[in-house]
Amino acid sequence: MDVLVATQQYISEMVRLAGPGMKVLLMDKETTSIISCAFSQSEMMQKEIYLFERIDTGSIREPIKFLKCVCFLRPTQENLLLLQEELRNPRYAQYYIYFSNIIPKADVKMLAEADEQETVREVHEYYADFIPIASHLGSLGHSLCYENPFNMSTPIFRRSIQALVASFLSLRKRPVIRFQKTSRDAQRMANELKTIIAREDALFEGCKSDTLLLIVDRSQDPITPLLNQWTYEAMVHELMGINNNRVFIENAPNDAQRNLVLSAQHDDFYANNMYLNFGEIGQNIKTLMSEYQRKAQMHQQLESINDMKKFVEQYPQFKKISGTVTKHVQVVGEMSRIVADQNLMRISEVEQTIVHNGEHNECLDLIKQLIQHPKTSEMNALRLVMLYALRFENHSSNSLQILISQLRQRGISARNTATIRTLLDYGGMKRRQNDLFGNQSAMGMTKRFIKGLKGVENVFTQHEPYVSQLIDHAAKGKLSDTNFPSSDYAQPSTRYENIILFMIGGLTYEESAVANAYNQKRAQNPGLPRILLMSNYVHNTRSFIDQLLNLTGTSTPSPVGQSA
Repeated sequence: MDVLVATQQYISEMVRLAGPGMKVLLMDKETTSIISCAFSQSEMMQKEIYLFERIDTGSIREPIKFLKCVCFLRPTQENLLLLQEELRNPRYAQYYIYFSNIIPKADVKMLAEADEQETVREVHEYYADFIPIASHLGSLGHSLCYENPFNMSTPIFRRSIQALVASFLSLRKRPVIRFQKTSRDAQRMANELKTIIAREDALFEGCKSDTLLLIVDRSQDPITPLLNQWTYEAMVHELMGINNNRVFIENAPNDAQRNLVLSAQHDDFYANNMYLNFGEIGQNIKTLMSEYQRKAQMHQQLESINDMKKFVEQYPQFKKISGTVTKHVQVVGEMSRIVADQNLMRISEVEQTIVHNGEHNECLDLIKQLIQHPKTSEMNALRLVMLYALRFENHSSNSLQILISQLRQRGISARNTATIRTLLDYGGMKRRQNDLFGNQSAMGMTKRFIKGLKGVENVFTQHEPYVSQLIDHAAKGKLSDTNFPSSDYAQPSTRYENIILFMIGGLTYEESAVANAYNQKRAQNPGLPRILLMSNYVHNTRSFIDQLLNLTGTSTPSPVGQSA
């Protein structure tokens, strides 16, 4: 159940069917992201794709009549109209058209009528309608999900349905669907998916029923997107942002160093270190540097023809290591600068204290001190108060209004501080059906107590996302039938070989690391299910707060300091 491999196989098949010879790849905005995460540009060129174009730039594309055109498009009305126009006035010799999802027969007929010059050779549905960020992680690339009052916007709802249907068909699965009972959107999605699967029964013929789809809402865990991260991939995204495997470093001296590619497919160091913590990364980069220096010294000693021959043979590998060293030293160096400049180690320690086991007055004093600290950025000050608001929402000595006043004194705008109220309306106790902090039930309090006695290996990574509990319960067939009902008549407590978890409102790379770790356990325990995470976006704190900002003013706020 590997969405990255499934997407790569589809793309390779598209190009193969077009036959030998030079080809142009015609995409839309979304399929461009899909392909860029599946293959590098050099890999596509090895498949004889020599030109990459967007269908929405038709007016500026020059005709190249000797090229074949491989079209990979989403079957949207906009794309269909653009494709009709393209076929009426073809710029290329032949067209091989592949849609990323189900397309109605009426639309295919409309394209056939537009193909007056008979340039179309193939039309197929290939179900790659999501961005394959990793083998276990798919995204839609849309950061803003909700509209008033915290319901999914209609376009994102439709897009999510399409992506899930495509994932089922690409993986050949006909899942049992369970959903979070308190989420209207989750229930709507479950019902809509059930209807589509029944309607497209012929497409799902032969698909295995060994998979559970679990649909939940981000509001059940608003904590995870607000925390600073300390594993490599999650930390890069938190501090700099990762967009379809690309990282932008604002302070770099030139464009080549400013725009970097971090891809586990093409970078062995990144693949081996992306889930390790910051301290381990430093040690591993030092080892990588030592290896590079050793090989560099060997290459300096060219005293014979044989030495020169060996150098030429090893040069590609040497150049690759050189590029890897340069890139990761630059990334880690920039992260180290940000950590020091923003006092993030201290801030993160306080964050973990708040959400894990901190006492109210202790947490309140620590937050007050950090709000006033000159190195604390506005976003970090805001996130600390947000965490306090969630953790001590019903505390008898709740002092949220005092903290908000401190934020205002720092110059943080009224609109930004209003997001704290929005957050409580979005993910406060009235919206959550879970014991997020482990302090509402005897079981939760016991687990926290035992964990406290055992201690933690790393104070900065002791937080455990709610997704971890969901995966564990689903894998053991112990999901609550009341809280997570089924959309069909299957036994809800059944155990499955695969679990697809769709998170409405965005996932995080911390949760991706949880899913990856669980999948790695299957090597020792094949009885465990495979995990696939999907969502509309992969958030860091900034994008999550931006989503709250987008909602601020559209919801009816609860009084600050009271239950939301």
